[in-house]
Amino acid sequence: MSADRRRALHGLYALTDSQLQRPQDLPARVEAVLSGGARLLQYRDKSDRPQRRQEALRLAALCRAYGAVFIVNDDVDLALAVAADGVHLGCHDLSLSAARARLGAAAIIGISCYDDLARARAAMAAGADYVAFGSVFPSSTKPRAVHAPLELLAAAREALNLPIVAIGGITPDNARQVIATGVDAVAAIRGVFDAPDPAAAARRMACLFDD
Repeated sequence: MSADRRRALHGLYALTDSQLQRPQDLPARVEAVLSGGARLLQYRDKSDRPQRRQEALRLAALCRAYGAVFIVNDDVDLALAVAADGVHLGCHDLSLSAARARLGAAAIIGISCYDDLARARAAMAAGADYVAFGSVFPSSTKPRAVHAPLELLAAAREALNLPIVAIGGITPDNARQVIATGVDAVAAIRGVFDAPDPAAAARRMACLFDD
């Protein structure tokens, strides 16, 4: 992996959630989080709303304006349609190899690895650009998610030579201990978008990578 790509996959990784705000409020809240220092944004909307394409196009434009990476969750077709930087895939989504064939070598493809270091090793061998572990802390977004403790993140850092993302219940108040494990990025949903001031919450988390 090039140094430029590795640098791009570093810092605060914000994930949208269609249940947290009205669709008409989403662009403004995303711009607030980007202005606060989020370096990656994942568009996560599992509905079949016809507005998803226009919404994703608008968020992709915001990411370009702020120099942030724009990732689409699950949906390779949508990622292609809006010229996203890449896609994030879970265990029930399209395979990494099939997504790579559709999106090309330049696309960023992330893989959810839950609490499974072996899955992360396999993803790295198959050409993933980053892997994600979680839930690190209890999460109201996914209350039944498996637990990926801080010790697992530290072990993954020792074992893997690609960017590692931690997700699940991460907030400005607990992000420092997660970053201390050596992960490249922390992903936040409610930790930024559910905050009274999303820009300030994003800034608090992004600044931890400068310590």
